[in-house]
Amino acid sequence: MFASLLFASASLGAMCGRSGRFEPPPPPPENNSLGVGDIFQVRVFNEADLSQDYRIAPDGTIDFPYLGRMRVAGLEPSQVADRIQGELRTRRILTAPQVSVYVREVSSRRIDVVGQVARPGSLTFTPSMTVVQAISGAGGFTALANRDQVILTRTYAGTRRTFTIPVQSIIEGRFANVVLAPGDVVNVPENPL
Repeated sequence: MFASLLFASASLGAMCGRSGRFEPPPPPPENNSLGVGDIFQVRVFNEADLSQDYRIAPDGTIDFPYLGRMRVAGLEPSQVADRIQGELRTRRILTAPQVSVYVREVSSRRIDVVGQVARPGSLTFTPSMTVVQAISGAGGFTALANRDQVILTRTYAGTRRTFTIPVQSIIEGRFANVVLAPGDVVNVPENPL
């Protein structure tokens, strides 16, 4: 029994540090770029026939009236608006176009939840999605899950870093929930025997 208490104490120390505190991972840089499958609305002031919804094709383009195929994947909404506005002006389709872009659906940004969850796989990222919501979206923990040693992998400026997240302690209200970012991988390991 003493050995199991010692193991539990060591696990808690590794998870939360010597002070029993949990330090959440730093947030990644903001990235609002559009990707394949995303849907956005283009509004061109006083031009109803140009104002409509567009879905980004698998090749990263949209087919815009009078302009043809335009590559927009990887651009932020304001950059897409600037590109359309510039092309409409350059090609003399409109003399002073005013273009706005509004994102309708973001399906290109995904979160992967793997390991000891009921339905491992990818989830569509939603703003303010938390690690608890992602695990719930994947069907919740299995009976074998190590609930307080969940591994979060996140990319910062091209470098992947991992963090141990005490999800059960978060569920119990001992720590604040962790907000996820597009591209995060949540890995729920198996409980050690």
